[in-house]
Amino acid sequence: MTKNQRIAVVFGGFVTAVAAAFYPIFFYPLTHREDYRDVQKINREAVNQADVQPVGVKIWSDPFKPSD
Repeated sequence: MTKNQRIAVVFGGFVTAVAAAFYPIFFYPLTHREDYRDVQKINREAVNQADVQPVGVKIWSDPFKPSD
């Protein structure tokens, strides 16, 4: 294996490792929005927003709702 091939393999491995790390963090949630909406809806059912938020802070809302 020549020096250039070795550098290409190391660089390719690094790019592959970074892509593999970013997939579950960024790309999977981006492509499966409905799944995350359903999970958040279930998790937030028992939460009273007024009890959780500090005084003077705007109460959070649906993060997936399109902005007006």
